[in-house]
Amino acid sequence: MNKKQYGILSIPVIVAALGYFVDIYDLLLFTIVREPSLAGLGVDLSIKQDVIAASTKVINWQMWGLLIGGIIWGVMGDKKGRLSVLFGSIILYSVANFFTGFVQTVEQYAYARFAAGIGLAGELGAGITLVSELLPKTKRGIGTSMVAGIGLFGAVAAYFTFKFTDNDWRLCYKIGAGMGLMLLFLRISVAESGMFNQVKQQNVSRGNLLMFFNNSKRFKKYFLAILIGMPTWFVIGILVNFSNRFATEFYGQNGIESGRSIMYAYAAIAIGDILVGFVSQYFQSRKKALYLFYFFAIVSGVYFFSGLIRNDTSMYIACAMLGFSTGFWAIFVTMGAEQFGTNLRATAATTIPNFVRGSLPLINLLFVNLFQASIGWSFVKSAMITGIVVMAITLVAAYFTEETFHKDLNYVEPEDIMP
Repeated sequence: MNKKQYGILSIPVIVAALGYFVDIYDLLLFTIVREPSLAGLGVDLSIKQDVIAASTKVINWQMWGLLIGGIIWGVMGDKKGRLSVLFGSIILYSVANFFTGFVQTVEQYAYARFAAGIGLAGELGAGITLVSELLPKTKRGIGTSMVAGIGLFGAVAAYFTFKFTDNDWRLCYKIGAGMGLMLLFLRISVAESGMFNQVKQQNVSRGNLLMFFNNSKRFKKYFLAILIGMPTWFVIGILVNFSNRFATEFYGQNGIESGRSIMYAYAAIAIGDILVGFVSQYFQSRKKALYLFYFFAIVSGVYFFSGLIRNDTSMYIACAMLGFSTGFWAIFVTMGAEQFGTNLRATAATTIPNFVRGSLPLINLLFVNLFQASIGWSFVKSAMITGIVVMAITLVAAYFTEETFHKDLNYVEPEDIMP
């Protein structure tokens, strides 16, 4: 066990929160600087197909980096330690962001974001795992909420950095790289998890990804842990990201900026993520806090499609409401870490959120390819039905997910193979 008792504002929590802040800054920056950066690389913004093709290429490469990186860093976190991931990931994405500031073609842009995606994938899972293991169980929910809540303000910082630099997207990426390297020095003072140090001395398999699939009980927990986070990326990837398109459908000509919508949404998500830890503490339950925020998500979704959004102000308010309702991200990731033993915890906590991020292309298959292209439903109706499907799947998954609030994390997963 850890001899030192850490609080919710201790150095490990603060450093993990700042790490996630830089992570979100870099992760969301492309969405904010998308059009000017593509224009700077020679893409004609007047040709819609070219813009869509270029932006899709870049974001897809970044997403593949996140998926691959989630596996790499998760396994490394259980094999080599939580701190090795926090140091290695930040070095990789800081270097990748620095080089992003010098790219000259869309292809170079995509490759740079791929490398950055690999690096960015390790930050949240390792930070949440470390904080969960260092803090006592009565405080870890609030501690991980502080990490996620503070970190998500990185999207707000990215938006205002872009504005304050007179839309200099290259400088924005270089600033992100600089912030990452500064954070690297703060991490020197952070201690490794005592639970991990104990497990390292034992003869047990650590970071074995196959262990999630060779045991039916573990696989069920792992699969459900992914499904309960799906509404987040439906909200951000479709409703908020295409808020200008929805505004056109709802009330015609508008001045909605997707970057500003994302900024408002993430500011609200950050507030929700901080509050959800206290809500969980009040209920003495992770699942009750999750259900409350799912209720907020349903109410926000109903408002979004109600026909009451008739101007830019109400659209931005709707984006903020939707963002706040997905403030369960902190509890969702914490539950992923709490579901598994110390020898698999970093792998679970790192891969689960990145697989949720990777669910966006599958959600888009429903939204674009099935409901719009195949069935022929309208843009708005397709989004609404997609949201209903995603929410239904998530509610069922949450019902079958175990409660982890009072769970003692100082244990290991057995290697035995069971049906």
